[in-house]
Amino acid sequence: MGIENILLGLGIAIIQLIVGLALAMGSVYLGLKMFDRLTEGTNEMAELKKGNVAIAILLGAIILSIANIMEGGVSGLTGVFNSGLSYLETVAALFIGLVNLAIGVVFSIFSIYIAVNMLDKITVGIDEFKELRKGNVAVAIMMAAVLIAVSFVIRGAVAGISNAVSPQSVAAAIGWA
Repeated sequence: MGIENILLGLGIAIIQLIVGLALAMGSVYLGLKMFDRLTEGTNEMAELKKGNVAIAILLGAIILSIANIMEGGVSGLTGVFNSGLSYLETVAALFIGLVNLAIGVVFSIFSIYIAVNMLDKITVGIDEFKELRKGNVAVAIMMAAVLIAVSFVIRGAVAGISNAVSPQSVAAAIGWA
């Protein structure tokens, strides 16, 4: 019986790893695509191919910001596999977790958009994206710092939403817990 529990735990851990990796990469992909749409006039991938370090710093900050915000949602979603719920409860918990994750993606993209726009209003006389296209690393570092700082604050808000609409709270509300 002991080896079966170890193998079951290992199987669940592998499923969590695969699901977490897929969700993380999907979130980053969506975030970068949405950011690309927000930055008209800048082809980030072309700039990367040219070796534009400023763009690379900004895209790295976007990836870190999204990952920071999404971490709680992904760990909550993959934690469903260890919860000991019935099949129906697991499916419901996964659905709720996916909804929470979608909320996290929306909030992370929205927060990046707001942060960039607010920064643009604060830094009068600086066209950040023009400077980034020119390779201005100083502007990239400043923008990266703002995005990462905002992600820490937004992470708490997304965690609060996820806790309010967690699989456990929904299960309690509908009488499963």
